[in-house]
Amino acid sequence: MDLSKLRQFQLTPTTDIKPFQCGDADLNEFLFEDAKHFQKELMAITYLLEYMEKNQTVAYFSLLADKIIFNPDEKGVWNKLNRNIPNSKRRRSYPAVKIGRLAVNEFYSGEGIGTFILDNIKYAFANVKRLGCRFITVDALSTAVTFYEKNGFRFFTEQDKYDETRLMFFDLKTFLS
Repeated sequence: MDLSKLRQFQLTPTTDIKPFQCGDADLNEFLFEDAKHFQKELMAITYLLEYMEKNQTVAYFSLLADKIIFNPDEKGVWNKLNRNIPNSKRRRSYPAVKIGRLAVNEFYSGEGIGTFILDNIKYAFANVKRLGCRFITVDALSTAVTFYEKNGFRFFTEQDKYDETRLMFFDLKTFLS
């Protein structure tokens, strides 16, 4: 797919959402039933990628504010995070942006659109610098864990290894290197 033919824009209350099916009922339902409500309540902002020539929604993602907080039960993870932060800047919490939802239309699965979205999010938060944000977090569905790993995300803990979702993070500082 020629990614230059995609149009990315923020969802608005009047946006007519084009046909979309990603194979996951919860992700489909969020887009059509919940995304506008989350936006109205200032809980998450959703962005759409449309393929104008085919009048389809190719993908969408939602972003919201987050932070990583020190958990005394996970000192090993915290030590790994802190290794890349100068001593004088270490804190008990760090600013993050959370990917609340990310879904690709099943017709376009495997064409690199998810990675394209992640790269754009990484670039925006690492380079545009409208706010301080060191990490990207995601509660990855077990079916998406491999995708996030391939895109540089790491696990916070092994305690959620057998859960339906895994808490993962990406250090934006590594994107700049």
